[in-house]
Amino acid sequence: MNSQYTAVPPPSEPTESAEPEVFPARVPWGSVVAFFVIACGLAWLAALPLWLRGHGMADPLLRLFAAIMMYTPAIAALIVVFFVQRPRPTRIGEYLGLWPLRPAKRTIWLAVIAIFGMSAIIVAGVFLAAAFGQIKLDLIHFSGFRQSIAAALNATPGAEHSTGGPALPVGVIVTVQIIAIPFAAIIPNALLTIGEELGWRGWLLPTLRPLGTWPALLVTGAIWGFWHTPLILLGYNFGLTNWYGVLLMIAASMILGILIGWLRLRTASVWPCVFAHGAANAAGGFAGLVVAAGDHPSPIAAGPLGWITWIVMAVVIGILLVTGQFTKQPRLRRRSTPANVIEF
Repeated sequence: MNSQYTAVPPPSEPTESAEPEVFPARVPWGSVVAFFVIACGLAWLAALPLWLRGHGMADPLLRLFAAIMMYTPAIAALIVVFFVQRPRPTRIGEYLGLWPLRPAKRTIWLAVIAIFGMSAIIVAGVFLAAAFGQIKLDLIHFSGFRQSIAAALNATPGAEHSTGGPALPVGVIVTVQIIAIPFAAIIPNALLTIGEELGWRGWLLPTLRPLGTWPALLVTGAIWGFWHTPLILLGYNFGLTNWYGVLLMIAASMILGILIGWLRLRTASVWPCVFAHGAANAAGGFAGLVVAAGDHPSPIAAGPLGWITWIVMAVVIGILLVTGQFTKQPRLRRRSTPANVIEF
């Protein structure tokens, strides 16, 4: 018998196809190549005065030109987004991970975890290096730091209580320096690392994301490491002035880039990456605070980007992998808007 009622299908739910993708479905290789050439070219241009002046790592303006260089990835990303990439991203602020912070609570908490977690990784690397016999520590008298203060003041070791010495005991200075690490990760370091992260994790990582999570993370890290070439060949980070130093920097950047890149994928925001990068730089001088006088550890092994710190990073990456954290990547899309409207 026929029913007098006709079944009415439930209202259709919006499908993913109804929402325009914020990120490309395929890698725009032309834009990636343009970004690489511009970022690396500008990096060499920024570092050129250091090469022309001939002082190398002893150049008093090293920090200034290195800071200028840190903004070149952001400049490259903006040039590519506005003038090269086609179709141009419809929401540039969201594409670069600047805005919105969705959900804000997760983004903020992961930014805090990034600051303290990255600092802890660098510090743990120093103690692991000591366990491997690659660095000698003096956690009581801080003799190495005491010696560096004396050298900076053009005095002799133990002269810190003289007229020309520091007003505070060395132990107090070391404590203040350690407490200051998370604050330095924000100010001033984040003001500089935003220049790098806007390029690496802001633009490049999500642009390469169609390759898959791991290829995107590793390729981004490799390009990030190679970009350091103008400074590495001057002896920066590893004390090497050859391509072996560049290869070490690429390897270090790839493993560190996995951790920082995970923050980008997990939060869809570049800000936790900015603070993680800032924390890594802020904690980079920790070994100098606790090293024993007369010890000269190899930066290849015991430096903040040395192979021993890679072990600590690998352990953290392994924990994230086992707990499935790399599969938790929020949808990076918003409500549908006209295709010709660009939101910031």
